[in-house]
Amino acid sequence: MTIQRFVGRPDWYTTFNPETLAATGTPLRWGVVATGSIARTVTSDLALLEDAVLQSVSSRGQASAAAFAQDFGFAAHYFDGGPDGSAGAGYLQLVADPDVDVVYIATPHAQHYDIARAALENGKHVLCEKALTITAAEARTLIALAREKQLFLMEAVWARFVPGFQRALEIIESGEIGEVQWVRADLGFPAPLDDSARIWAPADGGGALLDISVYPLLWAWGTLGRPDSLHAAAKLTDLGVDAQNALSLSYANGAQAQLISYLGAQGPRTASVAGSLGYIETVGSVNNPKGLKISVGWDSERTEMFEYPGRGYTYQLREVTRCVQAGLTESATMPLDDSLAIMELFDEARRQMGVHYWNDTRTDI
Repeated sequence: MTIQRFVGRPDWYTTFNPETLAATGTPLRWGVVATGSIARTVTSDLALLEDAVLQSVSSRGQASAAAFAQDFGFAAHYFDGGPDGSAGAGYLQLVADPDVDVVYIATPHAQHYDIARAALENGKHVLCEKALTITAAEARTLIALAREKQLFLMEAVWARFVPGFQRALEIIESGEIGEVQWVRADLGFPAPLDDSARIWAPADGGGALLDISVYPLLWAWGTLGRPDSLHAAAKLTDLGVDAQNALSLSYANGAQAQLISYLGAQGPRTASVAGSLGYIETVGSVNNPKGLKISVGWDSERTEMFEYPGRGYTYQLREVTRCVQAGLTESATMPLDDSLAIMELFDEARRQMGVHYWNDTRTDI
């Protein structure tokens, strides 16, 4: 049986040559929305690209915007209200900046839709942190808008681009481990329960599903494709977000996947892909494996390790840069149809788990 895989290899990708820093065309001027930890980490890798210009950053507060701009050398910074209190939200000022080509959105999930829509309406290309939106309806609207305006839009699932995952796909596609029979993957960490923190807050789209489940899901989606059936179960907090979830996926050919995401435990954070001839197991965290253990038959086993620049986000950022420079409106490695299909899967998972957000009933899309 031929599996229809949903993850393609980037055009620039070479397994044992992870260098992604050299310029590939006209420099792109970037605007970064938000100044939190993920914005700081990704911007550190963005600064490594030779054809990336750090143009503008926005934050709710003046001090955080100014500090972030100074730390990374951004040419401009914006904050809510502006110097005279009348300029409105900082992100609205940033997306209106004529010197910005691409907007990277690193805010809590519930803000993604409004910011991405404003950026697209202002003619900007967009890289938006996962989850792309809270609901499939929001994602569908953004995708339609991006296609209408012929602008680039991509969900920032950086794990699709890292060498460990791409090499795993090569091995599977080569037939070395045979036909994939099952996938198991987990990811999480013990996060202190704090209802005011965005990772726990219903208003921000808190919970494990939207924050980290895309990474275990990636190993099933990339190797087996979209599942034919889903069973989801969760442990909910008092405020109704999932502190832990388990997704069981089944496929028409009999293959299965078991995926667990958690915010209250210390787990192995690994993935295993088992085929009819052998298996692959990640070395290091499932979202950015530093190596792969490959076993075929009963006695043959080897380990392949990987090195790369920065924290690993350069691969995703190079893909955005390459696509925009080439006039493409989406990535073949992280296509918009995939983002929409995953949001549809998450909508169903939330329905089964009993997790609801205010976005589920919005009427302005």
